[in-house]
Amino acid sequence: MTLRVLGIDPGLTRCGVGIVDVTPDRRARLVYVSVIRTPPELALEQRLLAIGTGIAAALDEFEPTAVALERVFAQHNLRTVMGTAQASGVAMHAAAARGLSVGLHTPSEVKAAVSGYGSADKAQVGAMVARILRLAEVPKPADAADALAIAITHGWRGAPSAAASDSMTPAQPKRRRVAVVRSKIRT
Repeated sequence: MTLRVLGIDPGLTRCGVGIVDVTPDRRARLVYVSVIRTPPELALEQRLLAIGTGIAAALDEFEPTAVALERVFAQHNLRTVMGTAQASGVAMHAAAARGLSVGLHTPSEVKAAVSGYGSADKAQVGAMVARILRLAEVPKPADAADALAIAITHGWRGAPSAAASDSMTPAQPKRRRVAVVRSKIRT
């Protein structure tokens, strides 16, 4: 059964939106790609409305069976993190309103899935997205290629549900064990 996945690279200024069909043998086909752009001088609520409207239009027109987002991660620039988190929330709301689960994938997880290397740069990820989707050129801007990479990753991983994607990464159980040991030492 073919899985249609909407991948979203969330952002306030540029929000990448990409839809792919992924077959059980891991072949992926481009369905749609776009970047929702909002000007920085626009009021925040209007920017979020524009992003939500764009995502809702893609959901309604292409009817994906799964939605995947880049997991928000800590950065030094708090404004960037907040904007990314707000755009992610709008996307999750649009998916949930349609009864779709949302999978969250870290940037390194996506890079590793499409390029085989978790520290791949944007050019490598874009080149691999073009190759996987058999495109003549890399989708531009990078936000578009990133959204497609997120969708491909989700499709290849069997479209985990939000609960499964919120489970621990391979390194987290080790950190948890260390924290438990430290707490036992203190008591």
